[in-house]
Amino acid sequence: MDSQLSPIGRFERILLATDATACSADAQRVAMAMAEAWGATLYLASVIVTHPIAEEVAYIQVEAAGSEVRELLERLQAQARDRGIAAQQVLLLGRDPLEMIVQAAEEHRVDLIVVGRREKPGLLRRIVGTTTTKAIGSAGCSVLVVPEGATMWHRRILLATDGSRFSDAAAVAAAKLAEVCRLPVSVISTIRASFSAERAAQAAEAAARVHDFLAARQIEVDQAVLNGEPNELILSTAAAFGADLIVIGTHGRTGWERLVVGSVTESVVKASPLPVLAVKL
Repeated sequence: MDSQLSPIGRFERILLATDATACSADAQRVAMAMAEAWGATLYLASVIVTHPIAEEVAYIQVEAAGSEVRELLERLQAQARDRGIAAQQVLLLGRDPLEMIVQAAEEHRVDLIVVGRREKPGLLRRIVGTTTTKAIGSAGCSVLVVPEGATMWHRRILLATDGSRFSDAAAVAAAKLAEVCRLPVSVISTIRASFSAERAAQAAEAAARVHDFLAARQIEVDQAVLNGEPNELILSTAAAFGADLIVIGTHGRTGWERLVVGSVTESVVKASPLPVLAVKL
């Protein structure tokens, strides 16, 4: 894949945050498929959660967890090698899995973090589940959330836009995805009942602007402006249109504020049966 200067829609360095649970297996497959399609370097990251007390009183369990993680990363690297993917193991040890993953992503200057999603919090060193939406807020790059049972997309991309600069960034990323995967895109903008006529007109203009941007790049695209709650409409429209990937923009923050994810993005990520790409500037 040719290198590009803009970080938006660039997927040249992908970090897979994984563990040995079932929900991570689907994220592993999607990350491998993305790395293969983009010719990307794939960083295989997993965390052993520990602290000094655990190392002293439960060192056998910590060592067992470490052996399991090393075996997982070795297996994934072998799979990547068989597919011609450049892969690097990133074994992390620390108290806070989320912090460790975000630090690793920054250290390796990745463009994308891929993480699985499950409904309940995990046990020792498991980094998916309740931390998923926090990962979107705290990461300095885009995050792809792959729910258990999801697969690599091959039918249609659903792009949600509200006309903000974050949504514009999502549109650029969706265009890159559509071009590489040769997929059509459905663009939706939503209008709440509380919107003024001016705000409603802005929503329609946003959808039209993104539609024209994609069409100019020879991407098959359609658009819709829908009335209702955005998170509900995004999910129902994705199902109705046969989409198998949702792309949505999310704000970038600094410090503790980064832990706050926009309510629409958070709701979609938590409820979607499809992979959701949360694009950050």
